[in-house]
Amino acid sequence: MAIAEEETDLASLLVKVRDHQDKAAFAALFRHFAPRVKGFLIKSGAGAGLAEECAQDVMATLWQKAHLFDPARASVSTWVYTIARNRRIDVLRRSRRAEPEELDWGPEPEPDQAEVMEAQQETERLGRALQALPAPQRTLIERAFYGDLSHSEIAAETGLPLGTIKSRIRLALEKLRQHMS
Repeated sequence: MAIAEEETDLASLLVKVRDHQDKAAFAALFRHFAPRVKGFLIKSGAGAGLAEECAQDVMATLWQKAHLFDPARASVSTWVYTIARNRRIDVLRRSRRAEPEELDWGPEPEPDQAEVMEAQQETERLGRALQALPAPQRTLIERAFYGDLSHSEIAAETGLPLGTIKSRIRLALEKLRQHMS
């Protein structure tokens, strides 16, 4: 019974913040939730400093987004802890995001003409090797690599069994390797 009364009191405080930007009601909510949110974040793996910072963000969000609170949809505690959980997820995502690579400014160097010629010759050899494949294998290779289709998609498109698709592609790739080496 006491928990229900406490939640009702918290809801009425948040409604005062929502409807009247009541600073005294916000201060009461802050005193109640800030230490609990900090403890919740520490238990979920955040360091004390990060937990303190997140708790401050959560309480600022509570003030700024009080107009979104609907007591019919969730309790105040649920609403506040959901904000805290989402803030924690945001912080984790930011900390795991890789640093961008250093960007090189200016024009790219001209490719070595010998490398360009070699790549062109390789492309021509591959084209000849593809043409040397039996038509069913060549068609499957083209669909898989140029059409960017999965084996299952090719099977659905052609009506061939999936095992047949895989066998033909494997055989075709082996013939291409032999031809290219």
